[in-house]
Amino acid sequence: MSLLVNKVAIVGDEIHVPISSDADIVIARQQGRALAERIGFTGSSLAVVATAISEVARNIIEYAKRGEIVLKPVNQGGRQGLTVMARDQGPGIPDIALAMQDGYSTAKGLGLGLPGARRLMDEFEIISKVGRGTTVTMKKWVR
Repeated sequence: MSLLVNKVAIVGDEIHVPISSDADIVIARQQGRALAERIGFTGSSLAVVATAISEVARNIIEYAKRGEIVLKPVNQGGRQGLTVMARDQGPGIPDIALAMQDGYSTAKGLGLGLPGARRLMDEFEIISKVGRGTTVTMKKWVR
Protein backbone atom coordinates (compact mmCIF):
# COMPACT_ATOMS: atom_id res chain seq x y z
CA MET A 1 0.00 0.00 0.00
CA SER A 2 1.23 3.50 -0.83
CA LEU A 3 0.10 6.83 0.63
CA LEU A 4 1.16 10.35 -0.39
CA VAL A 5 0.94 13.15 2.21
CA ASN A 6 2.58 16.57 1.75
CA LYS A 7 5.06 15.27 -0.84
CA VAL A 8 6.00 12.40 1.50
CA ALA A 9 5.27 8.92 0.14
CA ILE A 10 4.68 6.10 2.60
CA VAL A 11 5.30 2.74 0.98
CA GLY A 12 4.89 -0.17 3.39
CA ASP A 13 7.15 0.70 6.32
CA GLU A 14 9.30 3.11 4.27
CA ILE A 15 8.98 6.89 4.20
CA HIS A 16 10.16 8.51 0.95
CA VAL A 17 10.91 12.23 1.04
CA PRO A 18 11.78 13.89 -2.28
CA ILE A 19 14.60 16.42 -1.87
CA SER A 20 14.91 19.48 -4.10
CA SER A 21 14.81 22.46 -1.70
CA ASP A 22 15.72 23.56 1.81
CA ALA A 23 12.07 23.07 2.81
CA ASP A 24 12.40 19.39 1.83
CA ILE A 25 15.38 19.05 4.17
CA VAL A 26 13.17 20.26 7.03
CA ILE A 27 10.48 17.71 6.09
CA ALA A 28 13.06 14.89 5.93
CA ARG A 29 14.45 15.88 9.36
CA GLN A 30 10.95 15.98 10.86
CA GLN A 31 9.96 12.64 9.35
CA GLY A 32 13.23 11.01 10.44
CA ARG A 33 12.98 12.33 13.97
CA ALA A 34 9.34 11.22 14.30
CA LEU A 35 10.12 7.73 13.00
CA ALA A 36 13.18 7.46 15.25
CA GLU A 37 11.02 8.37 18.24
CA ARG A 38 8.44 5.70 17.32
CA ILE A 39 11.27 3.15 17.05
CA GLY A 40 12.50 3.99 20.56
CA PHE A 41 15.20 6.64 20.19
CA THR A 42 15.19 9.32 22.90
CA GLY A 43 16.97 12.54 23.86
CA SER A 44 20.14 13.47 22.03
CA SER A 45 19.87 10.41 19.76
CA LEU A 46 16.88 12.09 18.08
CA ALA A 47 18.97 15.19 17.38
CA VAL A 48 21.82 13.04 16.04
CA VAL A 49 19.50 11.30 13.56
CA ALA A 50 18.00 14.62 12.42
CA THR A 51 21.46 16.15 11.96
CA ALA A 52 22.75 13.22 9.90
CA ILE A 53 19.66 13.43 7.68
CA SER A 54 20.27 17.17 7.20
CA GLU A 55 23.88 16.59 6.16
CA VAL A 56 23.13 14.03 3.45
CA ALA A 57 20.02 15.89 2.23
CA ARG A 58 22.01 19.12 1.90
CA ASN A 59 24.57 17.26 -0.22
CA ILE A 60 21.77 16.14 -2.55
CA ILE A 61 20.72 19.76 -3.12
CA GLU A 62 24.27 21.08 -3.39
CA TYR A 63 25.59 18.54 -5.87
CA ALA A 64 22.69 16.72 -7.56
CA LYS A 65 19.92 19.34 -7.23
CA ARG A 66 17.37 16.65 -6.38
CA GLY A 67 17.05 13.15 -5.02
CA GLU A 68 15.32 11.45 -2.13
CA ILE A 69 15.69 10.39 1.47
CA VAL A 70 14.24 6.98 2.36
CA LEU A 71 13.63 6.25 6.06
CA LYS A 72 12.95 2.75 7.28
CA PRO A 73 12.85 0.97 10.64
CA VAL A 74 15.19 -1.99 10.88
CA ASN A 75 15.19 -4.95 13.26
CA GLN A 76 18.35 -7.03 13.12
CA GLY A 77 19.33 -9.63 15.66
CA GLY A 78 16.82 -8.27 18.14
CA ARG A 79 18.17 -4.72 17.81
CA GLN A 80 15.88 -1.89 16.75
CA GLY A 81 17.20 0.85 14.55
CA LEU A 82 16.68 3.25 11.70
CA THR A 83 18.03 3.10 8.16
CA VAL A 84 18.46 6.38 6.30
CA MET A 85 19.16 6.19 2.58
CA ALA A 86 20.00 9.30 0.57
CA ARG A 87 20.06 8.75 -3.17
CA ASP A 88 20.36 10.89 -6.24
CA GLN A 89 21.15 10.68 -9.93
CA GLY A 90 23.63 13.54 -9.85
CA PRO A 91 27.22 13.80 -11.03
CA GLY A 92 28.55 11.20 -8.60
CA ILE A 93 31.71 11.40 -6.52
CA PRO A 94 34.95 10.73 -8.43
CA ASP A 95 37.06 10.11 -5.29
CA ILE A 96 35.04 8.83 -2.33
CA ALA A 97 38.10 8.53 -0.05
CA LEU A 98 38.91 12.20 -0.64
CA ALA A 99 35.27 13.25 -0.15
CA MET A 100 35.24 11.44 3.19
CA GLN A 101 38.18 13.44 4.55
CA ASP A 102 37.37 16.09 7.14
CA GLY A 103 37.70 19.54 5.65
CA TYR A 104 37.46 18.48 2.01
CA SER A 105 34.81 20.33 0.02
CA THR A 106 34.34 21.02 -3.66
CA ALA A 107 31.71 23.63 -2.83
CA LYS A 108 33.98 25.84 -0.69
CA GLY A 109 32.02 24.76 2.37
CA LEU A 110 33.34 23.40 5.64
CA GLY A 111 33.56 19.86 4.31
CA LEU A 112 31.72 18.35 7.28
CA GLY A 113 28.75 16.76 5.47
CA LEU A 114 29.67 13.16 4.68
CA PRO A 115 32.39 12.70 7.33
CA GLY A 116 30.11 14.30 9.93
CA ALA A 117 27.20 12.05 9.01
CA ARG A 118 29.49 9.01 9.20
CA ARG A 119 30.55 9.96 12.74
CA LEU A 120 26.97 10.51 13.89
CA MET A 121 25.61 7.16 12.69
CA ASP A 122 26.57 3.61 13.68
CA GLU A 123 26.88 2.26 10.14
CA PHE A 124 27.69 4.16 6.96
CA GLU A 125 28.09 3.10 3.35
CA ILE A 126 28.50 5.19 0.22
CA ILE A 127 28.24 3.98 -3.36
CA SER A 128 28.80 6.44 -6.18
CA LYS A 129 29.30 6.24 -9.91
CA VAL A 130 30.48 9.29 -11.83
CA GLY A 131 27.70 10.53 -14.06
CA ARG A 132 25.16 8.14 -12.50
CA GLY A 133 24.63 9.29 -8.94
CA THR A 134 25.29 8.53 -5.31
CA THR A 135 23.61 6.45 -2.62
CA VAL A 136 24.49 6.89 1.05
CA THR A 137 23.06 4.29 3.44
CA MET A 138 23.32 4.90 7.18
CA LYS A 139 22.01 3.05 10.23
CA LYS A 140 21.58 4.10 13.82
CA TRP A 141 20.76 1.58 16.55
CA VAL A 142 18.70 2.22 19.66
CA ARG A 143 20.99 1.95 22.67
